[in-house]
Amino acid sequence: MSTDHDLFPTGTEGLEPVSRPQEVRLADGDHLSLSIAPVRKDLREDDPGAGGSAARLRMLAYNGSIPGPTLRVPQGAEVTVDVRNDGDVETTVHWHGLRLENRFDGVPHETQAPIPVGGGYRCRVQFPDAGFYWYHPHIREDFAQEMGLYGTIVVDPADPGYWPPVDRELTLTLDDLLVEDGHIAAFHRSGPDSTAMGRFGNVLLVNGETSFAGTATVGEVVRLYLVNTANTRLFDVALRGAPMKLVGGDSGRYERETFVDDVLLAPSERAVVDVLFDAPGQVRLEHRTPERVYELGGFTVAPDDRGGSPAAGSYAELRVDPDLTAEHRLLDAELDRPPDKVLAFVSKMTMDMDMDMDMGDGGAHDHGGPHGHGDGLEWEDTMPEMNRASDPTNMVWQLVDGETGAVNGAIDWSFTVGDRVKIRLVNDMDQDHPMHHPFHVHGAGRFLVMSRDGTPEPNLVWKDTVLLRAGQTVDVLLDVSNPGLWMAHCHIAEHTESGMMFSFTVARRPEPVR
Repeated sequence: MSTDHDLFPTGTEGLEPVSRPQEVRLADGDHLSLSIAPVRKDLREDDPGAGGSAARLRMLAYNGSIPGPTLRVPQGAEVTVDVRNDGDVETTVHWHGLRLENRFDGVPHETQAPIPVGGGYRCRVQFPDAGFYWYHPHIREDFAQEMGLYGTIVVDPADPGYWPPVDRELTLTLDDLLVEDGHIAAFHRSGPDSTAMGRFGNVLLVNGETSFAGTATVGEVVRLYLVNTANTRLFDVALRGAPMKLVGGDSGRYERETFVDDVLLAPSERAVVDVLFDAPGQVRLEHRTPERVYELGGFTVAPDDRGGSPAAGSYAELRVDPDLTAEHRLLDAELDRPPDKVLAFVSKMTMDMDMDMDMGDGGAHDHGGPHGHGDGLEWEDTMPEMNRASDPTNMVWQLVDGETGAVNGAIDWSFTVGDRVKIRLVNDMDQDHPMHHPFHVHGAGRFLVMSRDGTPEPNLVWKDTVLLRAGQTVDVLLDVSNPGLWMAHCHIAEHTESGMMFSFTVARRPEPVR
């Protein structure tokens, strides 16, 4: 049984209320102060997901807001960031997706020492690639990220024609919170729980609010930068009442722009979509699952007699990226060769309880598609009692090197700048608890998804995270470009914190002999 001493604090007395996030524009050479401190967030009785009860939540914030400030920087810039930690636990800041200098990557005990409570840290952050990125802790990520420590980064491309024209841009963070008895459900200082499936929330948030409220005018094109910052929940995002065009992903634009009905995002994945508001009225923002549709808010679209902007006039055009088209031709020659590395995703469950509890008639192995959906994805916590009781002692998650059998931190991979490494990710059904995993590679480079279950990927985009469904095999091609010691891990926060990670080295390419 837990004692109060073993739990992180939940009290809110004396805390400042959380503020709304601000956009901070930074130029090359600028300085940013980033402070971490507890804040108070109030849920009203009529807030979606509040269950008809008011709640006063202790949360953590960057610069007082949840999410933290959106950093808007030009491609190629470098800025200095001073981090001050007045939170509840020691921390780092990981600059997710950025190919920055390795020593500032934010991995504790590998690229930097943890920042103690009451301490500070200075880092330099580079932004070599256009696209949409984010920042978050890399110590007790299950706790600190759930409590509100996340923020977004938009890197504006050097090429003014990189993206199609739009009238406005918005960043949207998608998250959930587990609220019980008027507080965020308690976390243990000693380590994570809910390691079987990760912590699912019962309150859904967009930009830190329980309901998004936006406005637009007929004929306006708005770019939405979407990121999933949840511990484990998948978000399938749709706009009911307006067309969406998918133009970008984790690290820049897609090979081919496409019109889509929805966008599936695993934890830490990003998408860039352009929306044309072509009729007045309400456009609803939704999260769609096989069982239900969650209302996340929406846009109120006002009439406009001007007939739309120039961006609306070119909205129907679907552009093609010539560089990724060239990459696609090169990938065709790589598809049939054996992988350079094979990484298996393995679960071992040692929980001493009735395995049919909360898992349906199929018991522990009813994952042919999670609990009958057939898509290899866990949309909800379908076994809450067992999930809450799981921790790293009874639910073991492993990444296993297919060549050596080495597990998690014992995996010893070495690459050299300039390598193009074909990695096969294998998530077999024959394990104690097969489920999906969002696999993330830190800034050693970027990768392209080559194929899924042997089917070539039809539309390329540079990635740092790939969703691997239960029962699926995915081949990726890692373009190694940045020297240092780099981490790779499952981005379900509870899986990371239970050890489902390893680090690999990238050496500089030797200078040619003159």
